[in-house]
Amino acid sequence: MKYNLSEITDVMRSRRSVSPDRFSPRKVHREQLELILTNGTWAPTHGLTQPWRFAVYVGEGMRHVQEFVPACYQMHAADSFKQVKYDRLVQRMTNVSCVVFLKMSRDPLGKISEQDELAAVACCAQNMLLTAEAYGMSGYWSTPGYIKSESMRNFLQLSQDEQCVGMLYFGYSEEPRPTSHRKPLEFVTKWIEA
Repeated sequence: MKYNLSEITDVMRSRRSVSPDRFSPRKVHREQLELILTNGTWAPTHGLTQPWRFAVYVGEGMRHVQEFVPACYQMHAADSFKQVKYDRLVQRMTNVSCVVFLKMSRDPLGKISEQDELAAVACCAQNMLLTAEAYGMSGYWSTPGYIKSESMRNFLQLSQDEQCVGMLYFGYSEEPRPTSHRKPLEFVTKWIEA
């Protein structure tokens, strides 16, 4: 065997979404983030369009996110606004030391469908989350409704051919990992052998 399959399997099966509310104050190092992002760029991509783009907020840059995200939620929640959720976002943004806005930039020639480009960016996110797991970090992919808003487009200075696909939080949690399970293979697989 070329690689240690049991270790790869363990990384995939132990990866869990851990809410940034549960992150500790421990900071993520830039070198770690660079490897997380680089591994993201090795995701499958039709036509090698490599549609992923990253806006990484760390250090003093987090101040922009701390101000923007709760305000954006408040602006776009309208009648569904919940003070508890707003307060939680304010607290989350205070505790978190790193947010990556994951963007998709369409191939200008349009030879690859939007669906395929989004699938490539989703694979990129999975590579990033698995790399964080291998580091012993926690990761969380958030896709609130306001990521499609004009406010978000302006905040990220997106071009007409770009969109925000989500916000990835990386950090450390001192709490035990949540457990999970998956449906057995026979519930999700149809074998066609002839």
